[in-house]
Amino acid sequence: MSDLKSLHRYDSQVIKNYYKRRPLQVLWRAITVLFTLLSFAGRVWWDGVQGRTEAHLPKRAVQLRQLLTDLGPGSIKIGQALSTRPDLLPKIYMEELTRLQDQLPPFDNMVAYQLIEQELGRPPREVYAKIDSVPVAAASLGQVYKAELPTGETVAVKVQRPNLTEGLALDLYLLRTFAASPLTTYLPLNLGHDLAIIVDEFGSKLFEEIDYEQEADNCERFAGYFVGDPNVYVPKIHRQYSTRRVLTLEWIDGIKLTDTTAIRSAGLDIDKLIRIGVESGLRQLLEHGFFHADPHPGNLFALRDGRMAYIDFGMMDQLDEFTKETLVDSLVHLINREYTVLAQDYVRLGFLAPGTDLRPIVPALESVLGNIIGQKVADFNFKTITDRFSDLVFEYPFRVPAKFALIIRSLITQEGVALSLSPNFKIVEVAYPYVARRLLMGESPRLRGRLIDILFKDGRFQWHRLENLIEIAGTGGSLDLLPTARLGLQSLLSEEGAYLRERVVMALTEDDRLHTHEIARLWYLVSPAIKPRQLVGTAVETALTSLRERLSGRSKPAFPI
Repeated sequence: MSDLKSLHRYDSQVIKNYYKRRPLQVLWRAITVLFTLLSFAGRVWWDGVQGRTEAHLPKRAVQLRQLLTDLGPGSIKIGQALSTRPDLLPKIYMEELTRLQDQLPPFDNMVAYQLIEQELGRPPREVYAKIDSVPVAAASLGQVYKAELPTGETVAVKVQRPNLTEGLALDLYLLRTFAASPLTTYLPLNLGHDLAIIVDEFGSKLFEEIDYEQEADNCERFAGYFVGDPNVYVPKIHRQYSTRRVLTLEWIDGIKLTDTTAIRSAGLDIDKLIRIGVESGLRQLLEHGFFHADPHPGNLFALRDGRMAYIDFGMMDQLDEFTKETLVDSLVHLINREYTVLAQDYVRLGFLAPGTDLRPIVPALESVLGNIIGQKVADFNFKTITDRFSDLVFEYPFRVPAKFALIIRSLITQEGVALSLSPNFKIVEVAYPYVARRLLMGESPRLRGRLIDILFKDGRFQWHRLENLIEIAGTGGSLDLLPTARLGLQSLLSEEGAYLRERVVMALTEDDRLHTHEIARLWYLVSPAIKPRQLVGTAVETALTSLRERLSGRSKPAFPI
């Protein structure tokens, strides 16, 4: 391949073949990067010689952030990725790299206009009725212009930086060459697996991010999941004015979420905006499995009608059904302090390799995470959890899969935005009620199975857990249990409900007594959400439907008639 511009997806072998024929270009970039990093490493080494390593850590973390910015777009993106990798960097460096901004000086307008003409086939002044001569934003991967279509619609035009693919590919080539070399054995990193795999994971996501056609697909898919949602807005993509290196989309006239003064001046409810942001993020992760991995303040806007708008869909990822449900499990196990099954969740999610001896890990989890939860769910803080977890990965064989590095980035960013709006905000005050509602609603058989597993421990029904779930699910929002009641009755009456019926009978008659006291407590909790008349109507309707299905031969009887 003579030109990397035609490389649509990351391919380490293609990149290697391209740069093996350009040794001088590789050598010059390697010398530049090596000199910069060795200068930094020399300072760190001298700190150690003088016994000032701990005292100078904050200063060195700032210097690392600055030198990565100076090295350009590829290094900025590497630094941003490292900021969510507790398996690769100490906590203080991660915290500093979360401040790494990719704002750079804009590149020349004539270069941007030439690229628009190359991509769209006409000069910008012919494509757009108006286009600003100064970009409204310039980042590491491109810059944005405000423009107007011939139809009169106001749009944002994203234009990719020149020679971006070649520059990023060169940095990835150097990084992968180093990752595959014996030198990595001298790194003070507890990787637990091949560093080259991390580079390839990162390269794949980075190449997706610079493909604007992929971003357009992501945006439209994301919008489809939130169709009809009264709280979330997604801009429209103008495909006829978009290519792999130019993207034209609806202009969002909103307020950045960090501008609390403007939000209050517009008469908007800050607490409502926080709840919209957190709940929409949880829906992405746990319902749709397709999530925005970079929800920083520049990508989230408050609209004047109270909705929240998302922009910039270059960094997205997908979760399968198993992963979504296991994430729900792990949060519940964490809150319930069940560290043995939490360690097993980490194996299922890929944080620990299959066959890892969990015996020393379980007490470590309990020691590090146990005192974080506190006496109340509201005491939970996600940033604290990730900080404590980062201490574990240097002592035990943890790794952070690339997918979860993006999830961690997304959650930490959301919590940071929320805290900037409301300093006393606790993400779990919104997150855990949402998870509890998801479990109680049980819209899939596997999720209903998860609920049964959570409610039974060592063969005994945990009445207090069900009470806690119902109580927590009702906080921060209305709890409509009629759909849950309907689903529960359908499951009980179905052919597949034999296991559930057995469990219900076991729970009600445990210890050779009828648990009327526990049932009364549950009814006290659920009665505000279920009116008795509606519940009876739901039960009759469900029973009649089941009977009609049996009589029509569509299903086998669950009970003898």
